[in-house]
Amino acid sequence: MSAALTVADSKREFHRAFPHVIAPLYRRMVDELLVELHLLSRQTGFRSDALFACGLIQVFDSFARGYRPDGQRLPLLQALCSASGFDANQLRQQRDSAMAAMGSHSVEQVKQWIEQEGSGAPEPLAAALADIRRPDFHYSRLMAVGLLSLLEQAQGADALDASALRSYAHDLGGSMGLLRERLDKDLSLYATNLEKMAQAVELMAETVAAERRKRERQQQEATEAPTEIAAEAAQSAG
Repeated sequence: MSAALTVADSKREFHRAFPHVIAPLYRRMVDELLVELHLLSRQTGFRSDALFACGLIQVFDSFARGYRPDGQRLPLLQALCSASGFDANQLRQQRDSAMAAMGSHSVEQVKQWIEQEGSGAPEPLAAALADIRRPDFHYSRLMAVGLLSLLEQAQGADALDASALRSYAHDLGGSMGLLRERLDKDLSLYATNLEKMAQAVELMAETVAAERRKRERQQQEATEAPTEIAAEAAQSAG
């Protein structure tokens, strides 16, 4: 894509690829990811590595949970990515490969890889660690989420609560050369927004269920009303 393209251009590309109505609950997530991906695609020091792929897929899957109709979730991600020149299928494959590699190692091993500047780490994790050491490396908040999601996949992570795991990701990110303050802010914001989104989805589900019960009750009352009238008429005639 041309470097002269603007955010507005990326948004037009997105809406051409995804010409569907997006529920208000998900519009903010879509808009923020569109802008984030557009800006990253314009950074010469940015590379789509395992941390980025894990972070993007984790954020999308988490915030798009409950999206209806379900069949539009995949096209939505594909449109978000393609609007700025990214390939959603390639990113998910990259993420799945990193998750599979992490699942056979422990949290302590991850710590050792970082202390040894990536030595011993499996691909594509070693490549991600090497990227961070590049002079022109460009950080994205999606990488912070990617680091956290990879740690969650490691053996032994299930023994840590969410707060402890975020703290561990924060410390490891700092050891990797990422800014601790930025990591802390991005991980905290992710956790807060995720909680708010979960509450909003739950409220929406409750509202839909209440409306459905109301319609069913009204239909039942409408069905029963003629029967009651007929019964009253029969009694009066008798």
